[in-house]
Amino acid sequence: MVPSIPLFGPLPVGPELLIILLVLVLLFGANKIPKLARSTGQAMGEFKKGREEIEEELQEMQGDEDEEDETTTAGSTGADASADETSTDSTSSDATDEDDATETETESSSK
Repeated sequence: MVPSIPLFGPLPVGPELLIILLVLVLLFGANKIPKLARSTGQAMGEFKKGREEIEEELQEMQGDEDEEDETTTAGSTGADASADETSTDSTSSDATDEDDATETETESSSK
């Protein structure tokens, strides 16, 4: 576990803490302090929930990327590569057939 280092030195204890509490009561009033504490706790809870949701989404995204990598490496075989070459050859022969048909139509219409 990582040791925590206080931002402003050691935490106030004893008379220092009493002075801080007295100042808070004078500034906010005795009725507002419980409401402030409650709203601060709720805000911290919402922040924690949001952080956990984001962490879960990141883990899901990393899991999805790992699964995609596995399927692409397992899915590419020699049969797939030859099928791709065959489909490329058939499209090029279709294009030459269309060119021949166009030339034949042009020759017959010019006669």
